[in-house]
Amino acid sequence: MARKSLKDMSKIAKTIVHSHNEPEDRIIKPSSPVLGALQGSLAAIKEIDVNLIDDWGPIDRLPEFINSHSKDDAQDFQSLKESIQLSGQQVPILVRKTKNQTRYEVIFGRRRLQACRELKIKVRANVQDLDDASALLAKGLENAARRNLSFYERARFADEILRFGHDTKTTMHVLNVSKSGLSHLTNITKYVPHEVGNQIGAAPNSGRSKWTTLAKYFRSDVVTKEFATQILHQCHNANSDERLETLLRSIDNIFHKEKLNSEPTIPVNGVSIQSNKQQVTVIAKKTGINAQFGEWLEANLPNIIQNAHQEFTAVNSTSDLQ
Repeated sequence: MARKSLKDMSKIAKTIVHSHNEPEDRIIKPSSPVLGALQGSLAAIKEIDVNLIDDWGPIDRLPEFINSHSKDDAQDFQSLKESIQLSGQQVPILVRKTKNQTRYEVIFGRRRLQACRELKIKVRANVQDLDDASALLAKGLENAARRNLSFYERARFADEILRFGHDTKTTMHVLNVSKSGLSHLTNITKYVPHEVGNQIGAAPNSGRSKWTTLAKYFRSDVVTKEFATQILHQCHNANSDERLETLLRSIDNIFHKEKLNSEPTIPVNGVSIQSNKQQVTVIAKKTGINAQFGEWLEANLPNIIQNAHQEFTAVNSTSDLQ
């Protein structure tokens, strides 16, 4: 039997009844009928051995939200486990069967699945026959309905969707963002190394402004991955928002010091030397009292630099320069 496409979603029964016993995973009634339909009919809900379920598709949550890296997330996850243990799993996860029909792939509900794994119990799952496009849309809609993905997680989710080969239009549809909104997300993952992002974490209380600032620092080579990694290693016990704030503050301090140290040197009137991490710039005015010297320097500067380079290489071995 062919897998359901988006056109078939209206045939799936209405949303199952939700319980207030799982507030952290409570599904807010979505504006799209697709997500409501995907919650499935009671006939599609089964209890499945957690060892038969594999991950599927683009990653929408950083490990911090799954493995409860920070103290707050650990408390939320523990509350979810206790709720399932005391009252049962009220909200099923969404899965589909693998192509060989022997295992399952989780579309959404990874936290509930992880909780059931730790409790060593079967998980209640809504089993639907979805194609990749429908599964991806369901994943995005469920995230949008709960509104608990951080800005950075949305950026990584967008990056994952595109990496899986989906086009910009599909990515915008799944994340429910405009073209400019998607551009803001992709600029973060374009410039902030994933290793650094992983060390920082989801940063649920840090929005676009802070992440954009960090991306600008990386784009302009103000900071390196190695420097960021070192700073983040020193504050690994802090929560993810604090780690991001510490990194930005450390970069700001260095940036301002560099600005102070980048005041131009003026060896003679009309000539200034400006330097930074990337380059040295010599500016010679061809007006004023030293106009003639500026013209002479323009004509002779190539020879001056060549002679200076010969002197430099004479006292520095080739291996020292590599």
